[in-house]
Amino acid sequence: MIKVTVLYPNHEGSRFDMGYYLEQHCPMVGGKLGPACKGFGVEEGLAGAVPGTPPAFKVIFFALFDSVADFQAAFGPHATEIMGDIPNYTDLQPIIQVSEVKA
Repeated sequence: MIKVTVLYPNHEGSRFDMGYYLEQHCPMVGGKLGPACKGFGVEEGLAGAVPGTPPAFKVIFFALFDSVADFQAAFGPHATEIMGDIPNYTDLQPIIQVSEVKA
């Protein structure tokens, strides 16, 4: 199983429109990725590990695929449109990581 994680760093003063992200962006991404995407989720950071500290990431998105090739085949044709939508909900630069789920 392959997990694609998109991390939005928690920078003070940054903008993130969670309503747009959940109601517009995520459904668009899910529709574009189609059945190659085995599931996805959105996490909103609440706090750091030490009480009273902010979370390292404002939002974390993840999507699951059977293989890197499946992800690339599903994402590639829509990358420009998906990435082009980012300014509609945030001014943050996302960090993207592709990982193999081991456990």
